[in-house]
Amino acid sequence: MHIIPEAIVERRVAIPQRAVRRKIRSRWALPFLAVLLLSSTSTVSSGGISFLRKAAVCAAATGCAAAFCLEVVTTGNECLVERFGKFHRKLGAGFHLVLRPLETVSYRATTREQVMDVPPQQCYTLDNAPLKADAVVFLRIIDSEASRYNVDDLHIAILNLCLTQLREAVGKLTLDESFSSRDRINKALLAEMNAVCQGWGVMITRVEIQNLEPSRDILAAMELQMAAERKKRAAILRSEGERLTLVNEAEGRAKAVLADAEARRESIVMLAEAERDRMRFEAEGMAEAVNKIASAISSSSRGSKQGGGKHAVRGVSSGGDDTDKALQLIMLARYMETQAKFASSEGSKVLMFPTKDCVPLTYGGLQSLLQ
Repeated sequence: MHIIPEAIVERRVAIPQRAVRRKIRSRWALPFLAVLLLSSTSTVSSGGISFLRKAAVCAAATGCAAAFCLEVVTTGNECLVERFGKFHRKLGAGFHLVLRPLETVSYRATTREQVMDVPPQQCYTLDNAPLKADAVVFLRIIDSEASRYNVDDLHIAILNLCLTQLREAVGKLTLDESFSSRDRINKALLAEMNAVCQGWGVMITRVEIQNLEPSRDILAAMELQMAAERKKRAAILRSEGERLTLVNEAEGRAKAVLADAEARRESIVMLAEAERDRMRFEAEGMAEAVNKIASAISSSSRGSKQGGGKHAVRGVSSGGDDTDKALQLIMLARYMETQAKFASSEGSKVLMFPTKDCVPLTYGGLQSLLQ
């Protein structure tokens, strides 16, 4: 059984005693005035003594009965009336007549919402971590008859029930969960307490956890853990930043290499296309030159035959084709250009010029000379 602090019990007991003393003083004030009135009538003359005494006695008796039997209940309160020690009826707000001493008001309760402060309780979590927990309970009496006859001391019963359920709810959670699941603990306490307090005529409206205080050793360990966690997060963020930096740099280098390769490819393609165009233009020019030279040779041959003159090129066989003759002439010209470039270079050199005696002026002979 839980031990309730003496200050709470003394405070709860002292309040009803003061209320009873005030009620007794107000209830016997009117009969005391009636006694004073009777004592004052004793000084009246003998002729009217009997009548005045009777009237005073009747007034005093009526006042005593009214003061003794009248019960006033304020708004927000309820009273229970017992007749011969058995519950008889319930009194709401207003004036009520109680047939004393046959009937007595055995219980006075408020229907307003009440606040109960639960003192700190030593609890143990699921991982055996000690901590102190306290709470605030908001309750309302909905059935004063049940709260009077179904439980001996309502407030002590609710207080002990809250302490028990609080210890049980904390014991189902770990230390970290207990700090992050206050709403879960509040809901569990509210459901468990309402299930029991319904039989006592009480409705628990809210249960709020105020403080969860672990021991000093656990607080120190938690501070170290939080510091380590912060360092870990800082290291993770720093490494993540470095990783992103390296990734960005690598992507930049890769893009630069790709761009350079693309530029080189484009330049090679353009150079190849230019070389192709140059070679095509040279081939076209060469073909055109060959055709023109061949045409000129052919025309010269026809003219020499018709005129009977000897205008043929020396060293060139008269039995070849005109195209071969044109190619031989072009190759000889290229050979002479090459010899001229070779002669213009520095240093001593030996120049060889083909003649019809050493190298025939044929396509094969010129080709062997160039090789």
